[in-house]
Amino acid sequence: MHLSDEQIQAISHFKGPALVLAVPGAGKTTVLIHRTANLILNKDISPEKILSITFSRASARDMKDRFNKLYGDISPIPVHFSTIHSFAYNLLREYAYKNRVRFRLIEDNSKNLNKYNILKSIYFSRNRQYIQDEDLEILINSFGYIKNMLITPEEFLSKNRINVENFLDIYNIYERYKRTRNLIDFDDMLTMSLEIFQNDNYLLNKYRNRYDFIQIDEGQDTSKVQMELIKMLSKPKNNLFIVADDDQSIYGFRGAYPKGLFEFKNIYQNIKLFYMEQNYRSSKNIVSVSNEFIKQNTLRYDKNIFTKNLYIEPVNIVKLKKPEDQYQYIVDNLITKRDYNNSAILYRNNISAIGVIEYLDRNRIPFHIRDVRVDFFNHWVLQDILDILFLARDPLNIDCFERIFYKTKGYISKRQIEYIKTLDKNISIFDRLLKLPGIDRSYRKSFLELQLDFKKLSNMNPHKGIRYIDDKLEYGKYLKECCMRFGYTLDSLRNILYLLKMIAAQTKTLSEFIERIEELEHVTHQSKKLKDGVNLSTIHSAKGLEFKDVYMIDLIEGDFPYTNSIADFNKGNIGPLEEERRLFYVGMTRAKERLNLITIKKMDSISLKPSRFLTELEELINQV
Repeated sequence: MHLSDEQIQAISHFKGPALVLAVPGAGKTTVLIHRTANLILNKDISPEKILSITFSRASARDMKDRFNKLYGDISPIPVHFSTIHSFAYNLLREYAYKNRVRFRLIEDNSKNLNKYNILKSIYFSRNRQYIQDEDLEILINSFGYIKNMLITPEEFLSKNRINVENFLDIYNIYERYKRTRNLIDFDDMLTMSLEIFQNDNYLLNKYRNRYDFIQIDEGQDTSKVQMELIKMLSKPKNNLFIVADDDQSIYGFRGAYPKGLFEFKNIYQNIKLFYMEQNYRSSKNIVSVSNEFIKQNTLRYDKNIFTKNLYIEPVNIVKLKKPEDQYQYIVDNLITKRDYNNSAILYRNNISAIGVIEYLDRNRIPFHIRDVRVDFFNHWVLQDILDILFLARDPLNIDCFERIFYKTKGYISKRQIEYIKTLDKNISIFDRLLKLPGIDRSYRKSFLELQLDFKKLSNMNPHKGIRYIDDKLEYGKYLKECCMRFGYTLDSLRNILYLLKMIAAQTKTLSEFIERIEELEHVTHQSKKLKDGVNLSTIHSAKGLEFKDVYMIDLIEGDFPYTNSIADFNKGNIGPLEEERRLFYVGMTRAKERLNLITIKKMDSISLKPSRFLTELEELINQV
């Protein structure tokens, strides 16, 4: 295998701390694999003395497979590639054996005792209502951030607006619940491992003596607790070799701490810095524009990404009228090229996949989706719309009415609902409302209007019906109130409603519409099993991958970058917006030959602005 001079310099590093700063497509994993072999073959280091850590099981497997393919027979002792959590788990097992305790991991969702069920139960006991999926994700991500950043929940709340009722109480109850039962989650593995190293000299020295050389892949993704753990383990020899790209640090929401890379020069006075700036992946068009784009960030090591690859096709910025035009543009391109396996559609949020899936499936284009957990199919907005449509078809359905009565116009109270539940179940809910004692003329008029609205709705096709619900039944008004009360983003809720309208437009009846929703959910989950087809992925999940053709979609101001990041930037906090730019950069640098950046001008009657990153890129493309 041919290696560049800059790769050889990094591979040849022996003792002492080293930081390898590598651009996208520079061969980071290649360097780690060859350096491991160099330590074994040329420096006479036993494989059991080398600990190589990466941050996903898939990456660890890939490194092991690639190493074995190239150097499988160099030693009878196997070379070990591990995730940080696997390392921490082994340490905890040793600690548990030594101290005669038994820890139980609560990350298996197939078992009743798991962290999701525990948090759902705590939330219900504290707030007397069931938790929404979005709030559950907020809790889990926030708790993980607190642990990974080694901060208190109070410190977290002082800097973050979290619209989950009794957040602090839920955190403390969850921690007590786990502690009293010796339960641990993935985040506990890391914080407890650090505590073990801080308080148990026997185990600390045992692990320090076990490993003479420590190698870290994807160093920009390490959290504060992970970095502290690694630093303690590597002392006093400090044979620490970290491969990273600060420009690809995109996991701030999980507690990734790229600032640690900038602190290295102060921590280790004798650190060696290596730069790997040649991109072997992408065309010169993509590399040159990406290089100028990421240089707009200020919190970074100064690197110049370059390539010896040829120019192929200019970066293509595509501005279309509406979401359907965006999906049709991609479908037309895919059908023309017929190179599905080498094409990827990338997006910021999982919800963006739904419109793509609808169009790909209807055009019989095979696809593979990396993030199967798409919240759309169990989202409360979808359930609300179905409940309202069900009620229109069956005005006796008190269960549906009880779930949606406060989400449409009519101003009905919970007490009135309880009363009509005692009346004759064989007459419609609206007739029962008219039997409420003591209602005045305005209430009676309101109930009659609501009855008429639902009668009209019962005769509408699904597409027209959802529009009627949004406008005439004032469900859109309810969504705005939800955003003010619970901190949801109106754009994201409106987007779900738009997707429902788009799917409904291809159906004639309610049963057809429901069948189509179920069909889309099925094909989405089935796509995980497919190996062939167009690749669908969030940009986060596509990191480390490469494709000949890349389509980045929904590049809209307020969505990418987020409104909150823009607001922080305007207040002088540039960190969130710079991470958004890094995420955009990661998406761009997945492309090998062709890169399409797509934005839309309208959704329903709402005008949209292209992402500010597109505006920047238009100027940069003209300069490059």
